[in-house]
Amino acid sequence: MAAVTKALVIQHEDECPAAWFGTWFREAGLDYDTVHGHRGEPVPATLGSYDALVVLGGEMGAQDDAACPWLPATRQLIRATVGAGHPFLGICLGHQLAGVALGGSVTPNPNGRAKGLTLVSLTSSGASDDLLEVVRDSAAAVQWNDDVVWRLPDGAIELATSPDGTAQAVRFGPYAWGVQFHPEAGPDIFDSWTSSAKGDDAQRAEQRKAADLVRAAEDQLRSDWRPLAVRFAEIVSAYRAP
Repeated sequence: MAAVTKALVIQHEDECPAAWFGTWFREAGLDYDTVHGHRGEPVPATLGSYDALVVLGGEMGAQDDAACPWLPATRQLIRATVGAGHPFLGICLGHQLAGVALGGSVTPNPNGRAKGLTLVSLTSSGASDDLLEVVRDSAAAVQWNDDVVWRLPDGAIELATSPDGTAQAVRFGPYAWGVQFHPEAGPDIFDSWTSSAKGDDAQRAEQRKAADLVRAAEDQLRSDWRPLAVRFAEIVSAYRAP
């Protein structure tokens, strides 16, 4: 039996866990430990004995250091991980943190907040990418974000975009990726975001409609995004192999 590999996961909010990806990683042989930055658990300076780094999403901005004092250490860990060539996957905020940590910039999306289901279209680079090639082109993905990586770090490659043209998947290094969407999130997670979101009656009605669409798409979401988790686990395993 092949050795089980292990990832370090950085979580920023109780409402943004590894969710489906946590299950799919373990099914594919990638175990993980979680550091809860928002609970005061220290973020290490390096991966140490871990085989990969996964940084999850959160409501905060990528540079909200005053309110979220673990973010500088998270950005430094991303730099150290990617710089050393170790496998990395950033999801939503994790993707934005990588964008900033590696020399790019993050800004509020001028097209407005993304919420609900958004089509993800692969670029030609994405269609042949080691990780993204398993994704069905124009698959719908869960979105819940205000910010986007607006300027990519030098050397980064855009792998997928949304209909508004913003980057949805980026390769930051040979084994380093970020996705702006939430492939790990299903209806229950999305419901937790919409139920706590602020807004007037019209905005709440829009959020409920988005939540209904996410729930109706659950089977397709699982089918479309499980391969991404499994492929990342495979990449980590192959990277570790002699």
